[in-house]
Amino acid sequence: MFTHNIKTILEELNEILLNVSENEINDVMQAILKADRIFVTGAGRSLLMVRGFAMRLMQTGFTSYVVGETVTPAICKDDLLIIASGSGETGTLKVIAANAKKAEASVALITSNPASTIAKLSDYIIHIQTSTPKLDKDTSKKTSVQPGASSFEQSVLLLCDTIVFDLGSTKSIEERNNNIMRLHANLE
Repeated sequence: MFTHNIKTILEELNEILLNVSENEINDVMQAILKADRIFVTGAGRSLLMVRGFAMRLMQTGFTSYVVGETVTPAICKDDLLIIASGSGETGTLKVIAANAKKAEASVALITSNPASTIAKLSDYIIHIQTSTPKLDKDTSKKTSVQPGASSFEQSVLLLCDTIVFDLGSTKSIEERNNNIMRLHANLE
């Protein structure tokens, strides 16, 4: 049972991620490279995925923050906010996106809904073509074999890890791992 299910999930993720636009990914990567600081946010499991992204960005040498943490500073004009939201309609995330725009920061959205309210506020969009419970009203859209928005959330994790991998591609894996370990938490 497990072997069958994991193969099914991996096949689903493979299909989803291979359909993400490389141009959209490259645009966000360029925005990361030119930003002074990168802020990330999401809600629920999507937030958990981008928290890992912020960690890897920091360990790769970028200045990154998770929105809502006590040490997160104010966002400014030359900063980038990256939001992960399957629906693009989460209330708190709409407010955060609007506040970032007021501060003249750039906004990037990773979403299944490129026509959402947050998408309209965004400078960059990465469209992950998968279903989420909030968007499954359209029965013509292919639905996931997984419960909830698992396929979106897993795709966010893998997409963000690949972005970090691509950002560091000029360095050997040994150099990257040495840098990660140099910046890895050491108080535990």
